[in-house]
Amino acid sequence: MPYYQTWEEFSRAAEKLYLTDPRKVRVVLKYRHCDGNLCIKVTDNAVCLQYKTDQAQDVKKIEKLHGKLMRLMVSKETHSGSMDTD
Repeated sequence: MPYYQTWEEFSRAAEKLYLTDPRKVRVVLKYRHCDGNLCIKVTDNAVCLQYKTDQAQDVKKIEKLHGKLMRLMVSKETHSGSMDTD
């Protein structure tokens, strides 16, 4: 399971994976204090997307994407359009 090198690639792939089948996708955040790394993993058991960072500005981006995905997951409406990621 390789890590994405750029945030833009990862966020687009995560959005596409979620919109393909929202019922199967799950998101995991993992922070390792000893390394100072934050990892985000988006998976549907067939495809696994991962991104790892130790930069503060990337942590803000991860938090924003995670919040958008969580809002979509708990929404009662079906979302056929794409999310606008920054």
